[in-house]
Amino acid sequence: MRFFPYDQPYENQRKAMDRIYNSLHQGRDVLFEGACGTGKTLSSLIPALEIAREQDKTVVITTNVHQQMRQFVAEARAITREESIRAVVFKGKATMCHIDVGYEECQALRDNTRAVVDAERDREQLERRQRELLAESQDGDGSAADARSAVMDELEDIEERLEDLEEQNVCDYYRNNLTGDTDDFFGWLFEDVRTPDDIYEHAEQQQFCGYELLKEGLEGVDLVVCNYHHLLDSTIREQFFRWLGRDPEDVIAVFDEAHNVEDAAREHATRTCSERTFDSALDELADADDPRSEDAANVLSAFHRALVETYEDSFGFGDREGIGENWSDVPIANDDRKDDLTLEFLQRYSGRGIEDDLEAAMKLGQELDEQYEEAYREGETATRTECQTLQAAGFVSAWMTESSAEGLYPVVSVTRDAGTDEIYGRAELYSCLPRQVTGQLFDEVYATVLMSATLQPFDVTENVLGLEDAVTMAYGLQFPEANRRTYAVETPPLFSSDRDDPAVQEDVTETIHDAVRMTPGNTLAFFPNYGEAGRYADRLERRTDRTVYLDEPGVSVEELRTQFVADDDAVLCTSLWGTLAEGVSFDGDDANTVLVVGVPYPHLDDRAEAVQEAYDVAFDGTDTGWRYAVEIPTVRKTRQALGRVIRSPDEVGVRALLDRRYSRDAKSDLGKYSVNGTFPHEEREELIDIGPDKLKFAMLNFYGGHDEYDGEPPAP
Repeated sequence: MRFFPYDQPYENQRKAMDRIYNSLHQGRDVLFEGACGTGKTLSSLIPALEIAREQDKTVVITTNVHQQMRQFVAEARAITREESIRAVVFKGKATMCHIDVGYEECQALRDNTRAVVDAERDREQLERRQRELLAESQDGDGSAADARSAVMDELEDIEERLEDLEEQNVCDYYRNNLTGDTDDFFGWLFEDVRTPDDIYEHAEQQQFCGYELLKEGLEGVDLVVCNYHHLLDSTIREQFFRWLGRDPEDVIAVFDEAHNVEDAAREHATRTCSERTFDSALDELADADDPRSEDAANVLSAFHRALVETYEDSFGFGDREGIGENWSDVPIANDDRKDDLTLEFLQRYSGRGIEDDLEAAMKLGQELDEQYEEAYREGETATRTECQTLQAAGFVSAWMTESSAEGLYPVVSVTRDAGTDEIYGRAELYSCLPRQVTGQLFDEVYATVLMSATLQPFDVTENVLGLEDAVTMAYGLQFPEANRRTYAVETPPLFSSDRDDPAVQEDVTETIHDAVRMTPGNTLAFFPNYGEAGRYADRLERRTDRTVYLDEPGVSVEELRTQFVADDDAVLCTSLWGTLAEGVSFDGDDANTVLVVGVPYPHLDDRAEAVQEAYDVAFDGTDTGWRYAVEIPTVRKTRQALGRVIRSPDEVGVRALLDRRYSRDAKSDLGKYSVNGTFPHEEREELIDIGPDKLKFAMLNFYGGHDEYDGEPPAP
């Protein structure tokens, strides 16, 4: 309790902290599902800090939701008021660089700057020694004169070296780090929990590189707040732990919004290479004066031509004109043979051997990359050139050795350049099994806590992420049940084939209108996609006098949210796959009713099919893929949306699922299309099946019983 920043924890919060503490004490992983109000962050963070203090470890708490990052900072600051801890918030270099250069450029600048500073220090020492020897020789010491002569020779060499170094690129900010007094900066850094923006601004004022100072300050801290990629990317993770001064077994990792770890890990494991990278690599090889360039160009040009031919062959009449600025997949996988791109590549390649040519390309690429770094270091180039040959050759090598591996799915995609109107493609090794990334991480670190409002079913989470023997716990809403109602409204199922049916649209619109009309305040309405959100926003505007807000792609979500919550009698229509469906709170009177209209199944494209098949194979079940890859993530989306309202014990609200597939009664006739059984038991128990014509009466009675209506309630 020494780390707990408030008077007393909730009853369930204390229980959760006890269980998590005992689990971490044994080095076991924890899966922790908690609804809003269960205090998940502190329930996980407090015992983790206690174990870290007892066993000399560091806690890393991570999220991929920006609002949660701010929440972590607030909680960490509250903890520091109770118990002295050293906590930092870490972000990538790209957001903290004062001169806006890339990683490779930054590395070269640091090396150059350090070399200059070291040479200047050597010069100062030699000059000091030279003066001492001069004084000694003037006092009659003959040996001092000989020694001074040797020092003068060294000084001459140092001066020549400095002349050469001064022509190289250096970073003045980093130079100040090496030459200035940074004690005050570190004193300021640990007076409170500083955000990356705080650090950037404070460092800018003193002309320091805040990012490098932050890296120096990481060693030995108690708590680090960071983003997912610092842990999920194995290369970044290795560096990150080195900066912490910790071995992996000395790190306790806490993942917030952990239902997102699956997709994030899949993204980190996926490899891509664009047609433009191959174009640049071939240009690079054409300019290279090296006998290996011909072999390298031979293999890369064959793959490049195969990539173009593969997506060109896929176009039917009018398909090319329909390509937009977003990437569109071209199916290339085959059940009974290699994928189409590989087959096209093998047909087009001719030479002494693919492996030999790729080896030549890799070795030449490595040498070119070293030359580019040297040129930048020496000041011959203003930017650090990336070797495209090395990237392209590395990708083709991986494609040929891994494209048939379990859990990897080969894909070709195309897009249109908005500036040139040119169509170009990319090849991709899509990773279907995230546990290939997460399993290694969980094996390395001391223990993990994965927390979310939607982690159940736990066995699925364990299997998908590669956890073994995790401790599981779940806490539902702790607020008074009398303050909320959750309805499964038996409107027609919004199957994709029925969404254009005028009768279905009318039934759904009327039910939404009833719910909005009976809500004493704002209503949130979530739909399976932005198109459906727009459709019903238009229909609703024609029959209600309330303000209808529509969330659309490309529109500022924060600005829209600000307008909506400032209103007190409005409805906001958005997609369940948008940013408002999770990680964003609508507290107090921001929203009283939340509607989920339809079941938000993802677009079932070839990638989704590949994930299902990979899960079927990995977990030995014919229906496992559908359940793991589609049904459970879909219901998690719904559950996340329902959690946007009723955020405190005093709030009163209605949560309504508008689609017959959610109802208990529909299981008998809808069979596998029913999703009621996918909800956790305690949430199913709260669902009240109700006909669409009865919803308005139920809401009128519920809100009327809580004196929510100001004046006369609306007529049903």
